[in-house]
Amino acid sequence: MKRMFDLKKSWKLCIFAGFLTMISSAHAQEEYKLNAGDILLVSVWKEEELTREVLVRPDGGISFPLVGQVQAAGRTTEDVQASVVAKLSEFVPDAVVTVAVLSTNGNKVYVLGKVARPGEYVVNKQLDVMQALALAGGLTTFAAENKVRILRRHSNGTQRAIPFRYGAVKEGASLETNIVLQSGDTVVVP
Repeated sequence: MKRMFDLKKSWKLCIFAGFLTMISSAHAQEEYKLNAGDILLVSVWKEEELTREVLVRPDGGISFPLVGQVQAAGRTTEDVQASVVAKLSEFVPDAVVTVAVLSTNGNKVYVLGKVARPGEYVVNKQLDVMQALALAGGLTTFAAENKVRILRRHSNGTQRAIPFRYGAVKEGASLETNIVLQSGDTVVVP
């Protein structure tokens, strides 16, 4: 009887451990990268004058007292926090710094062409191509549904076009092309 109880207990522990692993790997995949236009709250514990909201500038940087300039765009809040601590340590030893995202206004995708509501969309979660098209009200009657392209600009300035076959995806085929969009992506519907 005791052995049966131990097996049940170990089975439950294995399931729980698997669940925690699944959650932590999902969290690692979803770590938000900051964008120009985002608003951050940077605070230093026990230093009220060093708590303020900062805007991620178009060049990707932020300015903070005693720290100067820190590159934020394309980095996580944890990365920015580490940079602030490193630069601030000269003035405030053992500083406890918190960096939090107040607004993700810089996380935008664009949908244009033959959709009901073309435009710029602020995104506050992961968004795939089908979801972006739904936000834009769907394709119009004369849209070339299998010639949709996602334009993506890389950090080195080059741009590439990623094909998307809307007709195939809506039928349940080519689901691998329904990619998660990145900030700044443009979905073009001819």
